[in-house]
Amino acid sequence: MPKATKTETKGKAKTEAKAKNESEVFEPKVLVFACNWCSYAGADGAGVSRISYSPNVRLLRVMCSGRVHPSFVLKAFAEGSDGVMVSGCHFGDCHYMFGNYKQVEQYDKLKAIVKLLGLEPERIALEWISAAEGPRFAKVMNGFVDQIRKLGPSPFAKTNGKE
Repeated sequence: MPKATKTETKGKAKTEAKAKNESEVFEPKVLVFACNWCSYAGADGAGVSRISYSPNVRLLRVMCSGRVHPSFVLKAFAEGSDGVMVSGCHFGDCHYMFGNYKQVEQYDKLKAIVKLLGLEPERIALEWISAAEGPRFAKVMNGFVDQIRKLGPSPFAKTNGKE
């Protein structure tokens, strides 16, 4: 087998280092609790309109954002999420009358718990997105994923099966 020249060896080392860095790029896991009537329909509207949003987002449909208890969000972090968003109907549009008002109360409790745990408050979000806001849904999801990507992995997230 012929010996590699210094230039070939350096080139190979650079290529291997570049491949290693690309494989180590952090891709966040984001869970979104989406209201069945508005936010989930907004996601559907984005899809039907062929407006792409980050594949890092996992939607979990709930009947109402007011049903999302802070413990659900903390469980998501414990199970490996790097960021969690709760998304519901705009005020006055809730199919259950006051669910989004209830979620504001739940979210205030969640913010206090997150602060107490020492987790960055930017890892959680509360958004109101209607069924007619497909483009806004995609924009909000992409923005939140970028925000989580800048923060890096959650200190509570599991290490992708490498425990």
